[in-house]
Amino acid sequence: MGMRTLTITEEAYERLREHKREDESFTDTILRLTGDDRDVLNGFGAMSDVEGFREVVAGTRDDLDADLRE
Repeated sequence: MGMRTLTITEEAYERLREHKREDESFTDTILRLTGDDRDVLNGFGAMSDVEGFREVVAGTRDDLDADLRE
């Protein structure tokens, strides 16, 4: 497999780094994030490693449940 050098902005690098898992290379991360669009399960769990995401989802779910009960 050949290799290429890419130039990206600091903002793009930081965003990519935030999605990178400890056991992944940047190549692995890019391939995971840009995988086969036909896979409907591809996006599930994509935000699981974002700090605070689980708490926000739980809070939103609780708010929605409370509103529906009213």
